[in-house]
Amino acid sequence: MDASKFTPKFEVPEEMRDFAEKSVDQARKAFDGFIGAAQKAMDSWEGSTATARFGSQDLTRKTLGYAEQNMHAALDHAQRLVRTKDMQEALKLQADFVQAQFVALQEQAKELGATIQKGASEAASKAKSSI
Repeated sequence: MDASKFTPKFEVPEEMRDFAEKSVDQARKAFDGFIGAAQKAMDSWEGSTATARFGSQDLTRKTLGYAEQNMHAALDHAQRLVRTKDMQEALKLQADFVQAQFVALQEQAKELGATIQKGASEAASKAKSSI
């Protein structure tokens, strides 16, 4: 028996697809504006010696960068999902996305851990040298 005979047809009307694509585009523009404002705020905040002292600048920049990467990946994924032709394609896209994001999040966590460790070491060294 052919399994495709029993798979319900998954069709999204063209108007709905266009609406969804425009919504994703608007969300992307809004997020880009937010990230731009956050980066400007970060740049003006960097002058603070308290921030630089414990290496939190690097941590904050990395965290902001990861948030941007992850959001763009999610928006790209949403745009691809909107264009799927059937449920099988949508499910495969979803599985691939989840797997890729899991790998990306593991790498990001590893890098953040290394950054935190480096900052703690630098702070400890500065504390020792001031004694």
